[in-house]
Formats: sequence, C-alpha cells, structure tokens
Amino acid sequence: MRIDILTLFPDTLGDVLSESILGRAQERGYISIEAHQIRDYTANKQNQVDDYPYGGGRGAIMQADPLYRCWEAVCDEAGGAVHTVYLSPCGHTFRQADAIRLSKLDNLILVCGHYEGIDQRFIDECVDEEISLGDFVLTGGEIAAMAVTDAVCRMVPGVLADPECFEDESHFNGLLEYPQYSRPAVWHGRAVPEILLSGNHEKVRQWRRKQALRRTRARRPDMYEQL
Repeated sequence: MRIDILTLFPDTLGDVLSESILGRAQERGYISIEAHQIRDYTANKQNQVDDYPYGGGRGAIMQADPLYRCWEAVCDEAGGAVHTVYLSPCGHTFRQADAIRLSKLDNLILVCGHYEGIDQRFIDECVDEEISLGDFVLTGGEIAAMAVTDAVCRMVPGVLADPECFEDESHFNGLLEYPQYSRPAVWHGRAVPEILLSGNHEKVRQWRRKQALRRTRARRPDMYEQL
C-alpha cells in the first residue's frame, strides 16, 4: 500500500512514520509513505500557497491551485485518480472500521490543511471524504495525518507479525481491551490476577473476555450498547 501526504511541513512527518514498526514495514516493501511539499507546485516565484478569504475574516485560506497541482502529480504517478482524504474538523470521526476499510486500498492521499482551512473548490473537486480525529481543532492536519497513517498501515497484511497482534485490541471487535500485566508478579504490593498465572488458556480467555466487557460497559457505554 502507498500513502501520499500533501503538506506544507513534510519534515514534521519523517521521524514518526519511518521508525519502529512502520519503518520496518517500509523497508520490507509492505507499505510506502511519501510526503509532498505543496509549495513545490505553486505558479509564482514567492511559492505562495495562501490568500485572504473572500467575504472577509481573519487569517488566510490555502489556495485551490497549488493543492490541485500537487494532487494531480500524485494521481498521474499512480496512473489514475486516488482515494483522497482531507483531515478536517468538519469530517466524520475516525474509527477503527475506517482504518480497516482504508487499509484495503492500494493508494491513498491524505491532505493536510493549515491556516483557516483550504479552498472549498478543491474539496468539491478532489476530496472523497473528510476525516476528523475528534471534536477539537489542531493547528494543521499533520498530526491527524500521522495518526491516520499509523492506524491504517498497521492493518495492512504483513506490517504486524500476526493478526492476533490487533484482533484483541481496543475497538477492533467493538470492545475495549482487557487489562494487561507483565513481570514481576507482584509490584508495589499489587499482584497479577491469579488466573493469568494458572496456565489454563481457556480460563484466561474467558477472564479476558469478561474484563473487556466490564471495562467497555464502565468506560464506553455507547460501545457496549451496540454489542
């Protein structure tokens, strides 16, 4: 899978998306992540990408044309139109189901907004969906793009060692994950639940399921109601 990120700040993406699991997955060819500097696609010497908003108001708006030129170059390289996501507080809230759905694409474009947003005409012509991380506003779309990229890429076959690495995680099956413990067996007077030391895999499985249900009901009753 290839993900292309259109941004004014490509250097902010490098370390996060090239280390650990994602870094190794890129080295092995399971995924490819490319950041594109939108300023490289301007038609003026000043590399201007923004201008004042029609109708007045504070701040500036990212212009449609540099965004379009950058988007078009990526699509040309891919050999056709690519599913395009704009990271926006006006979008639908990103869910694990979205990560799974998007991970099945061969190519994906993520557009990072900045300033007071981007020209609506680019959204109308080129964007397939808008995604938000939640009910809050960030300075730019780069943090959201990194979060979406990470969540999507780890669902691509081969990126994680085994499907079991994510099948019991929070949100994958509609539940929050059960509590986890590691060595030592007693820490600060707090002991690991005895069932986890029993070696009885079926009882451990049942305990984890019960704990996941209990945690989901207490912390996310909205999720619990949908089970």
